[in-house]
Amino acid sequence: MKQSYFIFLVLCSVISCTPEKTYETIIRNGQIYDGSGENSFQGDIGINGDTIAFIGDLKNAHGNQDFDVKGMAVAPGFINMLSWAVETLIEDGKSQSDIRQGVTLEVFGEGMSWGPLTPETKKNLQESQTDIKYEIEWSTLAEYLDFLVKKGISTNVASFVGATTLRMNAVGLDDREATEDEMIEMKAMTRQAMQEGALGIGSSLIYAPAFYSTTEELIEICKIAAEYDGMYISHMRSEGGRLLESLDELIKISNDAGIRAEIYHLKQSGKANWDKYDQVITKVDSARSAGLHITADMYNYIAGATGLDASMPPWVQAGGYDQWAKRLQDPAIKSKIIKEMSTPSNDWENLMLAAGDPEKILLVGFKNDSLKYLTGKSLGAIAKMRNKSPEETAIDLVIQDGSRVETIYFLMSEDNVRKQIALPWVSFGSDAGSLAPEGVFLKSSTHPRAYGNFSRLLGKYVRDEKIITLEEAIRKLTSLPASNLKIQKRGSLKIGNYADVVIFDPTKIQDNATFDKPQQYATGMIDVFVNGTCVLKNGEHTGASPGMVVKGPGFGKR
Repeated sequence: MKQSYFIFLVLCSVISCTPEKTYETIIRNGQIYDGSGENSFQGDIGINGDTIAFIGDLKNAHGNQDFDVKGMAVAPGFINMLSWAVETLIEDGKSQSDIRQGVTLEVFGEGMSWGPLTPETKKNLQESQTDIKYEIEWSTLAEYLDFLVKKGISTNVASFVGATTLRMNAVGLDDREATEDEMIEMKAMTRQAMQEGALGIGSSLIYAPAFYSTTEELIEICKIAAEYDGMYISHMRSEGGRLLESLDELIKISNDAGIRAEIYHLKQSGKANWDKYDQVITKVDSARSAGLHITADMYNYIAGATGLDASMPPWVQAGGYDQWAKRLQDPAIKSKIIKEMSTPSNDWENLMLAAGDPEKILLVGFKNDSLKYLTGKSLGAIAKMRNKSPEETAIDLVIQDGSRVETIYFLMSEDNVRKQIALPWVSFGSDAGSLAPEGVFLKSSTHPRAYGNFSRLLGKYVRDEKIITLEEAIRKLTSLPASNLKIQKRGSLKIGNYADVVIFDPTKIQDNATFDKPQQYATGMIDVFVNGTCVLKNGEHTGASPGMVVKGPGFGKR
């Protein structure tokens, strides 16, 4: 009797350890990088529905879809910590430039979020549209994200609530501190967004009207986000002349609000500030040693992209574009602005001076069709064409285009980029839309990071330059940002996690986009699964749109 019972237990044990014989999808013979940073291993993955059902040996199992990927790297889907695909996904939900690099989650919210919106901020958003036109059918942040999913998108999406958006809703565009009643309103909007699944508060403090926010204002709204275990993530007030002081502000907000904090696109802008790298890292490491959760993300290029507004003092931009353009046309004010644009100052972040040369400033996006012939030209070249100074040319272009004009500034040191990549607490974001070299996307140019940021890491910096191992790079693309954001069942290859899986050739993964020809897809990514659905197969988009909204840790909490 005892022997029979023992045999029964053994049989039960064997049966329970035997994988299902059929899976909807099997990925076979891959070199698996599970996102932990530990050594890779060869194995198979079984997927059922949107979930990873098995990892191990599936040689005796059958897959309705069967992918033999021998020699290829298999990893969790990559997380784009700073995506500006908020409008490009409305135009084209396929998210081609990111999917073809392995991105399966787009994270929005650098200062501006596409909700919550008041009638006035809806109007401003509608009027600011350039090449991509759309109706605003939502008001809250959750409604916007649901709108994308209902429309059909290939990637998952998540968002911070923008501190700029909160301020515009409550205070408007004025250069002043928020009143007590306005603070109450901003905190109430923050609470609602966090309950709806926002990841935290995102700020972008070099730009008006965010520039007008006080540190205390940011601390107060971050205290609300902290109640829901959210994060504060910031494009700091300065990445150049007052870089260290701006980092102190971020650390103070983290400490006083009791909130995790991340630095958006860590950099040292302008040659005069390149030697501040060691001081920045010392400050962050010291804060981390003291118990604060401080992290950063970056893109892998020596140039940033923003607008000509980043070359003009914030005071002239108070009240929004119409007031800004009106001031620029006043001869006395214009003369004062030109002087401030050409005079070094730590009172505001002047990217024209940080670039050091108007030839290192490229204009890549115009709203006005009559100016699009200037796309890709340097500010220096256009100034020579017009026989005017670079400062006056920039002012004229903002007036003529009816926009801030999209601009690339060459600002950073390649040595610092390499050193940052190796920092264990740095993840990655493109700071760009997700595009395709077709249709409306060809009306403007872009920064090559839109097409190459993640593949550039894996090709140039991992394979070719060996800055970090492939295991570590994948950790920094997957489990690190997932852990920082406290999102569940993403960022690692584990049984029970969502089946966001990428398969690529580590010997061929390569960015192809350049500053001269930025709209070129990366190569070497073979297959991409989002929530168990194959979105990229043999390097070609399948047209599938299984993207979901990824909620923050405070979702549903009251």
